[in-house]
Amino acid sequence: MVDPLWWMVAAIGVGTFIWRGAFLVFGHGLQMPDLVRRGLSYVPPAVFAALVLPGLVQWQGDGSVDAPRLLAGLVAGGVAWKTQATLPTLILGMIALWSLRALLPA
Repeated sequence: MVDPLWWMVAAIGVGTFIWRGAFLVFGHGLQMPDLVRRGLSYVPPAVFAALVLPGLVQWQGDGSVDAPRLLAGLVAGGVAWKTQATLPTLILGMIALWSLRALLPA
């Protein structure tokens, strides 16, 4: 016999799929007010910042910030802003991180 918890997980998954999928299937006719449309334009940068910043600003045991990680993140951000390309951003960001880890004391 299948545990009832799995039926609940499956029901929640199907409900979530239907709820989100409904906007993709039926949302093309929705007319949003201009204020909402302008507000939604800020969602991608906010989500990106929420995903990236906790990885860049990691606190050490003594209360200090992991400086090489933060500086390498700033380098990668500058490369991304200048080139708008993913591969150079990743490569130069990792080179900066490894170099700074080798140069700066832990």
